[in-house]
Amino acid sequence: MDNRKAHWDTVYQTKQPNEVSWTQPMPQTSLDFIRSFDLPKTAKILDVGGGDSQLAEHLLQEGYENITVLDISRKALSRAKKRLGRQARKVKWVVSDITNFQPAEAFDVWHDRATFHFLTETGQVERYLETAQKAVSRYLVVGTFSTTGPRKCSGLDIKQYSEADLEAAFEKGFRKIRCVNEDHETPFHTLQNFTFCSFSNLKNDEK
Repeated sequence: MDNRKAHWDTVYQTKQPNEVSWTQPMPQTSLDFIRSFDLPKTAKILDVGGGDSQLAEHLLQEGYENITVLDISRKALSRAKKRLGRQARKVKWVVSDITNFQPAEAFDVWHDRATFHFLTETGQVERYLETAQKAVSRYLVVGTFSTTGPRKCSGLDIKQYSEADLEAAFEKGFRKIRCVNEDHETPFHTLQNFTFCSFSNLKNDEK
């Protein structure tokens, strides 16, 4: 974990948003998925690996009141807080590696854009899934590089996922709702293809 934390702290300390590929001024696909669940504005939403993402900012603008942003890098979260200014007090900020995260509450929505694909070891994936099974009360959204997307990001190896791969990864405890493929245009005007899938907690389906 320490190496991963040091890596991401260095990235956020040395690079500006227009210098990293994942920057997304309008997280349209993520917002569309969250809206599709038709949840009240009091719904508990967790943004896994949110870093300096603008998702929390857009959710606040839409009136959501219970947002938590988790990231391994304290520097990433500090940058997000600075950008949000006084609005940052409306968000819960958690510094943690997702594979070591011990949630104190359940979340109506677990959102993850581009964290899951960095887990390249079986043990990491298992810990992620175990945590998600405990922490997700209703819905989960995961976005990863697709099988036609990049093989590396920020100098690190990633694991590509197709729709079928994501469905298989989350089949224990979750039911797939829908998946989409998205071309993300980076600040360098290159395209990265993502697979995004939403899931419902099977326990919630049984209620």
